[in-house]
Amino acid sequence: MAQISSSLEDYIEAVYSIYINEKKVKAVDVARKLNVSRASVTEALQKLEQFGLINYGHYGVISITDEGVKKAKEIIKKHETLSAFFEKILKVDHELAEETACKIEHVIDNSILEKLEKHIESFKIQ
Repeated sequence: MAQISSSLEDYIEAVYSIYINEKKVKAVDVARKLNVSRASVTEALQKLEQFGLINYGHYGVISITDEGVKKAKEIIKKHETLSAFFEKILKVDHELAEETACKIEHVIDNSILEKLEKHIESFKIQ
């Protein structure tokens, strides 16, 4: 699959999060979650549909595809790993750890992420 922008990653993560919590997703829900305009959401959802990550009907419920679930889980895993590293290893305040993880999750290379995961695991063993 082609690489999507960090902004679109935020949208697929939001769609997935809403789906997990409420079992249905509408554009207005995404707009509220991300605190963005409906026009921005419409544009982003159309792009996510072009990438095959969601099925989107302008006034209907949005469904997330298997590929979309996979992509959202990848992004969430990156976020959780980074946040855990900042909080547990570096002892960074929770709010700052979350904010920083959200920024870095979009650009971190998977090989670096794997090393971070192993590093975090080594701390759990001790």
